[in-house]
Amino acid sequence: MYTSAWAGLCENGRRQSPIDIRQASSQALPPLETSYQTAPLILSNDGHTVRVRFDKGSSLRIGKERYKLQQFHFHTPGGDKIAGEEFPMAAHLLHKSQSGQLLAMVVLFRTGHENALLNTLMPLIPPKNDGDHAQHGVSVNASQLLPVNRGYFRYSGSVTAPPCTEGVDWVVLKQPMELSIAQLAQYRLHFADNARPVQPMNQRTVLESQ
Repeated sequence: MYTSAWAGLCENGRRQSPIDIRQASSQALPPLETSYQTAPLILSNDGHTVRVRFDKGSSLRIGKERYKLQQFHFHTPGGDKIAGEEFPMAAHLLHKSQSGQLLAMVVLFRTGHENALLNTLMPLIPPKNDGDHAQHGVSVNASQLLPVNRGYFRYSGSVTAPPCTEGVDWVVLKQPMELSIAQLAQYRLHFADNARPVQPMNQRTVLESQ
């Protein structure tokens, strides 16, 4: 999966993602304050997943730090586990602060009811990897991906594809969302499973909001 050029960090990094969250330190963490704006839908098929991009306007605040939402995409299976549970899908909402700090917010999915946002996206997935597609007359709001309960885990991790850069803040929401079995099957008609296996903890501490 990883070429020799990236083997060092991808194979031997000490703060890699995803992880299996089995123990966490409960703390009074600041709430997740989202300011996600409805925006025209811009999506792409990158050969591995569908990506929805945002130009401006949507942001996340955690305490004093503000992060601009850049895009979200999906992984099957979900990557991060909670107490050993593997989830069939996850959405990764990628953010960046003004100083350049990357933050990935993870929404895990269980199978159940249909997901309204996925119903919008599925028919519009481009058939091939040929750049961004603006869907005229269709808008999306990333808040449609988020559960009502915004409790979360937080840990120091990495990007999940080469070069596996570390120092990325990971925020994993505790409450999963749902998608239907049919939606999961429809997604897999477009994309093979693309989640990276869980990585060693290496004495990292996972924080858990109270």
